[in-house]
Amino acid sequence: MVDRIVDLENNTMAALEETSDSPVCEVLCIHKELIKEVEKTLIPGEQVNKLAELFKTLGDPTRIRIMDALAKGEFCVCDLAELLELSQSATSHQLRVLRSNHLVKYRREGKMVFYSLDDDHVLALYREGIEHILEGRS
Repeated sequence: MVDRIVDLENNTMAALEETSDSPVCEVLCIHKELIKEVEKTLIPGEQVNKLAELFKTLGDPTRIRIMDALAKGEFCVCDLAELLELSQSATSHQLRVLRSNHLVKYRREGKMVFYSLDDDHVLALYREGIEHILEGRS
């Protein structure tokens, strides 16, 4: 059920500059029933913030390179730094950020520290992202 339709062409408040291929509705049409239904299922604010933080963490090219390496196997910090041509300090810093967002985990073996992806969900998230960018859409 549509509760409200406003013709934007005749609405003086809608003095928007639009091109013919602009992907926006030409009329303002509010579907209240749909909104009520979906509103119940939206994630709460705290989860929104955590998810935004997760994607923000993944928004760094160096961290993506680390995730790429760890998607292929476990690495000690020294080898990871060498592989990615980073200092051990820079590598450790980025791993700390990834660890604080539960994207990677570590295990200690004597004086060595080995990192891997935190769990299968992280690997799936990484793989889905790769698949998405390789779809070939223009």
